[in-house]
Amino acid sequence: MVDAHPSLDHEYALDRDCTTLARHVLQQLHSFAPDAQDLSALMNRIALAGKLIARRLSRAGLMEGVLGFTGEMNVQGESVKKMDVYANQVFISAFKQSGLVCRLASEEMENPYYIPENCPIGRYTLLYDPIDGSTNLDINSNVGSIFSIRQQEGVDADGSAKDLLQDGHKQLAAGYILYGPSTMLVYSMGRGVHAFTLDPSLGEFILSNEDIRVPEHGPIYSVNEGNFWQWDESIRDYIRYVHRHEGYTARYSGALVGDFHRILFQGGVFLYPGTVKKPEGKLRLLYETAPLAFLIEQAGGRASTGAQNIMDVIPEKLHARTPLIIGSPEDVALVESFITERAREQEEIVRR
Repeated sequence: MVDAHPSLDHEYALDRDCTTLARHVLQQLHSFAPDAQDLSALMNRIALAGKLIARRLSRAGLMEGVLGFTGEMNVQGESVKKMDVYANQVFISAFKQSGLVCRLASEEMENPYYIPENCPIGRYTLLYDPIDGSTNLDINSNVGSIFSIRQQEGVDADGSAKDLLQDGHKQLAAGYILYGPSTMLVYSMGRGVHAFTLDPSLGEFILSNEDIRVPEHGPIYSVNEGNFWQWDESIRDYIRYVHRHEGYTARYSGALVGDFHRILFQGGVFLYPGTVKKPEGKLRLLYETAPLAFLIEQAGGRASTGAQNIMDVIPEKLHARTPLIIGSPEDVALVESFITERAREQEEIVRR
């Protein structure tokens, strides 16, 4: 059967091909005012960093000195991969000439990186995890970058960046870049969650999924069960529950961005709880859990520490950590119910 309106299909395809990241940001804000143009420019810089990192990763196995460890430890006490260093420097370089960002804060740097020439006019701070899941690099598995944009408050004369110690509601935008079979950038500015796929032939991120909504409930639970005996009993109770009930399947890659991406599209819950010895957990609030919480809430999901919404947590220091329970609202609530029940039982024991 011949299509009666071939030109309409052609125009639709052309429109999709032309919906670049920069164009989409301006459409989202319904404005070409200076603030809207600033955010569009910032997202373009993040996209540039993603393209450079993706290019490096695609050739990593063929180049000397790209993979492996540097022999150094970062501020978190973790071994530093060479790609961690490269990716961190890429973000710095991408924003040095932006004129918009005064500070960059990364989990790879003990203190914020200041760009003095931008500070008189640069009103924004970029917080980021340059390479999340870097343990996957040497086996050619997926990794990602996580980012968050915040407004700088005050002049930060003493270089302490204390204005960053605020809850997740202060984020202007957040997102991540997934380096997998294709490179995807997912972001939100508080107006829904949108995904873009890098078209290598154009060198542009093109809109591929708009207004993403996480399912109310999903079959996937994603957690490192190797830590089972280090968790609080409430988390072990939840794991026992999903083991004994049909309809659940475990998926865990060891890379937060990849595992979160699956939950965002397919539903379910990702957990990185604290342990009995380290109840604060491993993940950093400002660089990892708050940006992803911003995204999941915009997609209709939830993010929790088990006792508090992630978006409401106020960090006491730049590299503060939190437990993370994130995903479909029904599944996050189920995990919380086990935590609440165990806490109630403990209170009963104390009263006796």
